[in-house]
Amino acid sequence: MFPGTRLARLGVFTPEFADAEMLHTGLAHWNRRRLAVATPHDDWQAELSANQRMLRLEGAFVEAFRAHVQPLVADVPSDPDGFIAWFEALKDNGPGQYDPLFAWLEADADLEQMKWFLTQEAAGEAGFDDLVAMTQVKLSARPKMELARNYWDEMGRGHMGGMHGPMLDRTVQGLGLKPTIEGTCWQSLCLANTLTAFATTRRYAYQSIGALGAVELTAPTRVGAVAEGLKRLGCPPEQRKYFVLHAQLDIEHSKAWNAEALVPLVEENPDCAKYIAEGAIMRLVAGEQCFESYRAHLWAHHHPLVYAAE
Repeated sequence: MFPGTRLARLGVFTPEFADAEMLHTGLAHWNRRRLAVATPHDDWQAELSANQRMLRLEGAFVEAFRAHVQPLVADVPSDPDGFIAWFEALKDNGPGQYDPLFAWLEADADLEQMKWFLTQEAAGEAGFDDLVAMTQVKLSARPKMELARNYWDEMGRGHMGGMHGPMLDRTVQGLGLKPTIEGTCWQSLCLANTLTAFATTRRYAYQSIGALGAVELTAPTRVGAVAEGLKRLGCPPEQRKYFVLHAQLDIEHSKAWNAEALVPLVEENPDCAKYIAEGAIMRLVAGEQCFESYRAHLWAHHHPLVYAAE
């Protein structure tokens, strides 16, 4: 199997969206349009029809992805203690964990290679703050409060200079990156499309909680490596701040998310454990596929025999 192609056949393909790259590029453009601030207009009925068509394509992909990961969540415990133990173990044994890409970014990548990687990541960024805000709708009080605390941190606790989204934007601007949908690996678009589908679709609310919890659980090691790589390459603190912050803050976020969001939800409804698990595994598998595709691009000239064999 070629690197990063595990999810290439999932979904329904049409003449307009004939393969995974075209599908996820189309979904990415649609997500950008539908989530943008807009005003009333005369074409709203045509827009609704177009949205229905894209919702069916989005739903078909998510359902195929859910079916794909069922073997990985078949034995998920449904009691709170057992479930949290299973969930926290994903940090060490989940898909994509400790991918060699990040040790290489920390120690060996040159500036152009680092910039290419960050361009991919920036273009595929779904906006953690918005995902949390959409996911918390109608949750019960205790998990809702935890998501609110997490969101408040994303908002810099009321200080614009501390907002996480603009902090990443300053990295993008400082490095002169030009992220575009068309210039991004479809695997990165797939990851963002999956998280957006979860957060915007109430039938996937538990999957969204699992996916966002998996981000908090597994991100610190990766972003810490990126921060060290940027430091090695002489990038100023302002360009590293986003990654340095998340290398520490996400450790505490993960502990709180697990204790104050996951535990009460599984206590309320043990059946939801499997759906939270699905979201976590799907997020990690999508990330794994990104890392594989990034390595295929960045290492093709450094390790040609490896990639020729694949």
